[in-house]
Amino acid sequence: MLHRSDEELLAEHLAGKAGAFDVLVGRYVDGLYAFFKRVVANAAAAEDLVQETFLQVHLAAGSFDPARTFRPWLYTVAANKARDYMRARGRRPVQSLDVSWGDADGPTAGAQVEAAGTAGGEQVDGKEQIQEVRAVIAQMPEHLRLILVLGYYQRLPYVEIAEILGIPVGTVKSRLHSAVSQFAQMWLARTKNATPE
Repeated sequence: MLHRSDEELLAEHLAGKAGAFDVLVGRYVDGLYAFFKRVVANAAAAEDLVQETFLQVHLAAGSFDPARTFRPWLYTVAANKARDYMRARGRRPVQSLDVSWGDADGPTAGAQVEAAGTAGGEQVDGKEQIQEVRAVIAQMPEHLRLILVLGYYQRLPYVEIAEILGIPVGTVKSRLHSAVSQFAQMWLARTKNATPE
């Protein structure tokens, strides 16, 4: 069962095969949790949203179009859950100190964002910088935050991001560029306003 495709597992789940849905959950639970932590910046909410996403996938499995690929469909459900959560709490999420972004190093905005998801930094104050990166991303508008997380952290291809968000591939590219530019501007403003110790 572990070697079945996602789509085969979903079909087996619909046919009543025990364990098929558990294998699907096992494949995606960590990635979804990381996605939600980065988007909503709240670990407890991320756990709830993962459960809500899998519940909705379970309930809507019969409506899945077998001509589609499972992963974009799953992330479409997840992105909608994230949007609903953010809209219910306003534009800026509650900041949680237990959200792990990874180290952020590199001179460019793209490198800064990309490096924020990697482990093992070279900077002495890496944890403080992680919190700064997290705070900047949490202040970004919802549509830019979502595309930044899907593109840089989840590393989904443009075509899948387009399907998830229901926008053309060209719009994905331009929004991702805008997200990186806005991150760079916000990061520079934040670091200029920081007072040296």
